[in-house]
Amino acid sequence: MAALTPPTSIRLAGLIRLALPLAAAMLSAGAALAQAPELPETMPVPELNQSQSAQEAAPADVPIPEPRPADAPEPDQPATDTLNEQKSDQEAQPQPPAVAPTPTEKPAEPEPPAAAPKPPEKPAQAPEKEIPPDPRSAAVPQEKMPDEELACRRRLKSMGVDFEERKAEHDAAVGCSIPYPIALKTLGKSLDINPETELNCQMAEAAARFAADIVQPAAKAELGAELKSVGQASAFVCRHRNGGGKLSEHAFGNALDIASFTLSDGRRIDIGPAPPEKEARFLNAIRKAACGPFKTVLGPGSDADHSLHLHLDLAPRRNGGTFCQ
Repeated sequence: MAALTPPTSIRLAGLIRLALPLAAAMLSAGAALAQAPELPETMPVPELNQSQSAQEAAPADVPIPEPRPADAPEPDQPATDTLNEQKSDQEAQPQPPAVAPTPTEKPAEPEPPAAAPKPPEKPAQAPEKEIPPDPRSAAVPQEKMPDEELACRRRLKSMGVDFEERKAEHDAAVGCSIPYPIALKTLGKSLDINPETELNCQMAEAAARFAADIVQPAAKAELGAELKSVGQASAFVCRHRNGGGKLSEHAFGNALDIASFTLSDGRRIDIGPAPPEKEARFLNAIRKAACGPFKTVLGPGSDADHSLHLHLDLAPRRNGGTFCQ
């Protein structure tokens, strides 16, 4: 063999270097093919236009797909019934309004007046009528006792009344005045008054005659016993009438309040709104008889101030009138 020239040897060496990797790749592919499973020599080719009878003659082991439920949707397209149900559900639910309603504005509250209205002024009350002073308030004792005062004292002694002279009393600020007072110790023979009381002589004489001429006979007739003593509650007191206004008759020693009567058998008859039957007849009899000798008679039922005593006085009235309740 002829020796290769240098250029030829170089090309041969390059070819060898290229062939070695190619051979290695072919060996690897052959090994892989040796390990792969053997394929059948022939593969059935499906016939495109088979008849119905050919399809029925298909092998029995080929599974036939089960029919889909009627309500199942077709692949890749939504079911019409399902869409209708979703639509009806959406219509059943209340949809929010497209625009939220604006809340109704509250009516503006009226502004308070700048100044509170003043209540209507009460009509001016007419001034109370001024009560003229009682002329008896100016009475003062004289140097010599008047004849009518001396005659009154003589009558009291003839009746068996025990009394004492007292010093004159006068209060210019209030108007009280009793220029010739006497203190009664008894109302007659065996007829006491408790406690002893200060009156003017005319009222003392009227009280003594009332006890002897009216109370004593009524006690014997209604209660079967004699009158022994009279319990007094008030006589001369420097004050106005209850509730104000005019001066009371007590301010002149011209009134006597009687609270009870004591009988010879020891019984005590108290004056009140609801006495027992026999005592009530006795009290009613003397109360009725007192209207006349006295110009004012008040007792239970007249008012609250006279519910527990008889008020008797000699208040001067027009035409000699009386006020009895």
